[in-house]
Amino acid sequence: MSDARPAPISIRLPATSANLGPGFDAAAVALDFYLEIEAEAAGEFSIVTSGYDAERCSRLDDNLVLEIYKILLESNGRAIIPLKIRMENGIPLGMGCGSSAAGRLAAIVLANHFGALGWTSEQTLEEACELEGHPDNAAACWWGGFVAAANDGKKVIGARVTPPDVWRAIVVLPSEPLATSKARAVLPESYDRADVVANIQAVSLLGLAFAQGRGDLLRIAMGDRIHQPYRASICPLLPLLLPLAGTHGILGAALSGAGPAVLIIVESESRLDEASVALLAAAASTDPAMPPPALRVCRMPAKGATVNGISPC
Repeated sequence: MSDARPAPISIRLPATSANLGPGFDAAAVALDFYLEIEAEAAGEFSIVTSGYDAERCSRLDDNLVLEIYKILLESNGRAIIPLKIRMENGIPLGMGCGSSAAGRLAAIVLANHFGALGWTSEQTLEEACELEGHPDNAAACWWGGFVAAANDGKKVIGARVTPPDVWRAIVVLPSEPLATSKARAVLPESYDRADVVANIQAVSLLGLAFAQGRGDLLRIAMGDRIHQPYRASICPLLPLLLPLAGTHGILGAALSGAGPAVLIIVESESRLDEASVALLAAAASTDPAMPPPALRVCRMPAKGATVNGISPC
């Protein structure tokens, strides 16, 4: 038996914005800022991180990636191989940009590689969705593009389309993060039929809007009555920015995932400056003393994860 260490590995995983208004736990889109990891077998664990939340991501204890990596190796009867990790984190934590989905997928890919688990691309995604509790972020992170996804038991059923290349996204990031558990805690246990019907109508339009490049549908298609009204009190940017949909080149607006960031879709690059000015003015309209949010301009890439520079799906 060879004592050779497994080869080093590089992983690149995009940010994601889930729900897109009415697609609660079902729809998401990839965004072109990334969690990038290079890892190799080592004598002991170490992490060197740059980018967002570098101190948090560099911890060896209470670290999402390392915890899942170790659990998967142990549960599959594999020895835990310490890793030397270099991480460039382009996804802010606790903002609703899919940081947990990217982290969980990274951990699964590392365990699959260093533990020689032999999992397929489909198994990797299924494991990530099971850990996440819903398929939207993980599917968009793994596949790229706009996705609609559902669970059939453990199996993930879904489809992806490439968003129109001309569209741009702006992620409006407040200064303070929000725990997903807190954002879920404010949701009711049941809904009125009228609210459910409105969401069914909107999410039906949402898929068509992305598949056919129908920006004129997005103002209505990104409307929501299931989660956003209840999260507005803990995501204060949301009620300020939603009314801008349909103005200043802004096609649609929605809470990004569970928030507190807000996803804005703009019709073209030429309208980005106009849209950005309007967003900052609206964000400052109630309390000018509050620090302005950060605006992250991005595309919605067709390609999702890459492992050693190759798409695994």
